[in-house]
Amino acid sequence: MCKLCETNPVYEFTNKRKLCKRCFVKWFQKKVLYTIRKFGMINNGDIVGYKKSKNFKSVVLENVLKMLAEKGNVKVVKLPSRKINKIAVLSTIDLEAEEIIKEIIKGDLKKLDEIKSVVNKIIKPLYLFLDKEILLYAKLKGLKYKKEKLEKDKISKFIDETEKKHPEVKRAIVNSFLKL
Repeated sequence: MCKLCETNPVYEFTNKRKLCKRCFVKWFQKKVLYTIRKFGMINNGDIVGYKKSKNFKSVVLENVLKMLAEKGNVKVVKLPSRKINKIAVLSTIDLEAEEIIKEIIKGDLKKLDEIKSVVNKIIKPLYLFLDKEILLYAKLKGLKYKKEKLEKDKISKFIDETEKKHPEVKRAIVNSFLKL
């Protein structure tokens, strides 16, 4: 049961805390705002561009950016647009953890700078979310998206299998990287 609402949960964290539909959506939106604030992604008056696509991550990114535009002094536009000063891209803990491990294995530590949450004009508002959390948000909000099947390499498959046995490993990889 959701502790706040006493209703059936739709999501359970690794610490056994459970959230119902309403509480999950509220938690997700608050975490997006926290991520933007923590990493200083957007300032008042910014014009944020994003690439529109039909996959679930893109649809959620668009939804979150529109929510942000309603709350503050930020304009959101679809790319290509000339008048932008920030570009929001799709990036999640799943993608970031894979990239961090791949770059460490390759030994190319200079490329790790590109994995940060903010790189020049590029911002990653979904940086601290797992793919499954983003997908659940899309479903709960009734957002329309196209399902896609991604080909995974050996490293990606290894990290996914490790995450099943040891939840939070992807989050631990990204958090360790952020401490560097």
